[in-house]
Amino acid sequence: MASESSPLLAYRLLGEEGAALPANGAGGPGGASARKLSTFLGVVVPTVLSMFSIVVFLRIGFVVGHAGLLQALAMLLVAYFILALTVLSVCAIATNGAVQGGGAYFMISRTLGPEVGGSIGLMFYLANVCGCAVSLLGLVESVLDVFGADATGPSGLQVLPQGYGWNLLYGSLLLGLVGGVCTLGADLYARASFLTFLLVSGSLTSVLISFVAVGPRNIPLTPRPGRNGSSLPPRFGHFTGFNSSTLKDNLGAGYAEDYTTGAMMNFASVFAVLFNGCTGIMAGANMSGELKDPSRAIPLGTIIAVAYTLFVYVLLFFLSSFTCDRTLLQEDYGFFRAISLWPPLVLIGIYATALSASMSSLIGASRILHALARDDLFGVILAPAKVVSRGGNPWGAVLYSWGLVQLVLLAGKLNTIAAVVTVFYLVAYAAVDLSCLSLEWASAPNFRPTFSLFSWHTCLLGVASCLLMMFLISPGAAGGSLLLMGLLAALLTARGGPSSWGYVSQALLFHQVRKYLLRLDVRKDHVKFWRPQLLLLVGNPRGALPLLRLANQLKKGGLYVLGHVTLGDLDSLPSDPVQPQYGAWLSLVDRAQVKAFVDLTLSPSVRQGAQHLLRISGLGGMKPNTLVLGFYDDAPPQDHFLTDPAFSEPVDSTREGGSPALSTLFPPPRAPGSPRALSPQDYVATVADALKMNKNVVLARASGALPPERLSRGSGGTSQLHHVDVWPLNLLRPRGGPGYVDVCGLFLLQMATILGMVPAWHSARLRIFLCLGPQEAPGAAEGRLRVLLSQLRIRAEVQEVVWGEGAEAGEPEAEEEGDFVNSRQGDMEAEALARSANALVRAQQGRGTGGGPGGPEGGDAEGPTTALTFLYLPRPPADPARYPRYLALLETLSRDLGPTLLVHGVTPVTCTDL
Repeated sequence: MASESSPLLAYRLLGEEGAALPANGAGGPGGASARKLSTFLGVVVPTVLSMFSIVVFLRIGFVVGHAGLLQALAMLLVAYFILALTVLSVCAIATNGAVQGGGAYFMISRTLGPEVGGSIGLMFYLANVCGCAVSLLGLVESVLDVFGADATGPSGLQVLPQGYGWNLLYGSLLLGLVGGVCTLGADLYARASFLTFLLVSGSLTSVLISFVAVGPRNIPLTPRPGRNGSSLPPRFGHFTGFNSSTLKDNLGAGYAEDYTTGAMMNFASVFAVLFNGCTGIMAGANMSGELKDPSRAIPLGTIIAVAYTLFVYVLLFFLSSFTCDRTLLQEDYGFFRAISLWPPLVLIGIYATALSASMSSLIGASRILHALARDDLFGVILAPAKVVSRGGNPWGAVLYSWGLVQLVLLAGKLNTIAAVVTVFYLVAYAAVDLSCLSLEWASAPNFRPTFSLFSWHTCLLGVASCLLMMFLISPGAAGGSLLLMGLLAALLTARGGPSSWGYVSQALLFHQVRKYLLRLDVRKDHVKFWRPQLLLLVGNPRGALPLLRLANQLKKGGLYVLGHVTLGDLDSLPSDPVQPQYGAWLSLVDRAQVKAFVDLTLSPSVRQGAQHLLRISGLGGMKPNTLVLGFYDDAPPQDHFLTDPAFSEPVDSTREGGSPALSTLFPPPRAPGSPRALSPQDYVATVADALKMNKNVVLARASGALPPERLSRGSGGTSQLHHVDVWPLNLLRPRGGPGYVDVCGLFLLQMATILGMVPAWHSARLRIFLCLGPQEAPGAAEGRLRVLLSQLRIRAEVQEVVWGEGAEAGEPEAEEEGDFVNSRQGDMEAEALARSANALVRAQQGRGTGGGPGGPEGGDAEGPTTALTFLYLPRPPADPARYPRYLALLETLSRDLGPTLLVHGVTPVTCTDL
């Protein structure tokens, strides 16, 4: 059943007047009241003007003149193919749910997450800011080419002073005009854009009519200086009218020197110029917060705009190739004025397109900035952009962007920045394609856009095409943009961001993990590739942090599950008490920096809960094969939350979504002498249950005494040397059994070797102890063990020790391993044997070291000390009545040994073959 915060209830179906209304804040800057723009005014008009820009008037001759008609058409089709792939992705995402303010940023961030979305959103914002400045400077240069004091063209009027200061003044005045329109709101911007659209359409119409109505004429070209500074004779380009020979001459390429820059042109450079003028397909999407129905308007309006501009470009390419010779096309990029029936109308079109492109960039930048500020990804630095008017206009973001554009205008010439702007646009386009590709690959049931003319093939091709175009236009800018995106993403990752948006990466991981889990066939398991897969049962993590980290080191890339049993009966409870606990346990895993899953269960007893977890934890071929338990003794539990640096430091509530500290989510440690949730009988029964289920068992005692540097994630570099001691036989039954090469003994060796592979334990020395009877000759068993260790590739020091007479005399003649404590061996004899074995182990810990951590001397160590001891864990007795006595013997055996792991293995884990 949906809760009050469920997304299903975040949308009010009926308003006060019975009309459908979005929930508060579900719209753009001002909610539903700010959504006024139609598809035509909000998407078609700004997108058409942005895709035309100044290229449609001043770069048609450049493209056709250098590339020829055939290559020009090929360039145009390739450019629009790349753009169309992104348009398909935009349409798919826009029709998959409610689109709020921010356009492309909103689509990317809500799909790829705040880190990638925020970094690309900021780059897209900067691209719009710089694009506005480039358009304004292009407009200033266009004006000065005709009216400037230094104008050299045949129609120059030379009335406006020129220079850096004057150019900056003209640009600032035009920016003031553009900024004033955008500050007053999207409604005024839409009206201004529509007026501009009419002017541009009228200008283009006059140009198209002029191609047909104007007769052949010679057009004077701008004079070029000679090599010696002398003037060359006047040159003319020829407008021939419709002429088949002119078309034939213009079909092929004729790359030459660009008369404005002096650079030699080629396919890549001409294509880059053409593509730069077409990257305006997001102009309508940027207005998503002001559109009445963005899910319908964005795809429909964008497709109409793309189709319309493509038609106009193709028509102009054909008309130019039919009527203008190559000299005119290559030497006068503004030849539309020379052939127009009324040249001033062409100037009006040029100025109108540049002005509209700057307006579109500025208002689009402000909407992206407002969305970034509203999401609070970059903190207080964007706080002013959150300010909105009563009508929902984000005038704070407009003024913020206005100031940045003014700073960019101070740079003057922006030829290099123009390439960076285009690359930034392409990064955003590639991210949109990647977002749609991720959603399609994730196969999420909720991704069902009403627009269906796309597939993962188009998305993948769109990503590849955008990346290719980035490096074709400017390899340096492309590499720099990707580096900047990575740095911004790393910054946002470190700062933390909203986690309620939904990450498509999680859906992709789920899809891939499910696929590969199905391929992980347990019937194909082989001992060569065995690895420990641990289930650690934890009562209260406050007292189990060292064991938590030790188990993390023992897993060797295998499955690691933290299990916890909550006592209770669901029949007598109003709701499941387990589900709310998952958040605290997952936070524990994050803070402890262990790679573990969390599995919680509800059960009347801990033993039954452990059985549940042993049976159902994991999935497919990833299921626990080893149970890890803390040792059951009378030691008072410690609260490691108070001493561990990862838990004692204050929590930044902004990074954990304001959740309470972990110290408040787990109860304090059990007081000494207070009742336990698990009895000694059930503890041993749990061990027996695990062995019956063919699970290996590890009992960890005194893990809190482990050296802190051995539990760290570093290399464990320390001046203190340590030993890891392994006793691979049953010390309570030393003479019986198959010796050191049984399954359990090899399991001990494998676990100790795995621990030595961990960087924190690299410097520890592995020691293996052989126990000899008084009558057994030394050397023979050691030789056999060394051969075995060589075959298993285990580097260790082997030491032989001799059992004392007291231990030998008290040794029983047990018939089976599980019956070492039976009616034929008295309790006192068993206790004596356990004490003898304990003394033997302690003696070896302290030999030559002045006393180990649990050694008899207890003094300051002068040499290596034993950091961890591995002991053979005997099977529990078959009679449950003997369980308490079994546990008491284990306590005696491991008493004062320091950190100890009692291990019993039931599965083969070693292999000598390749």
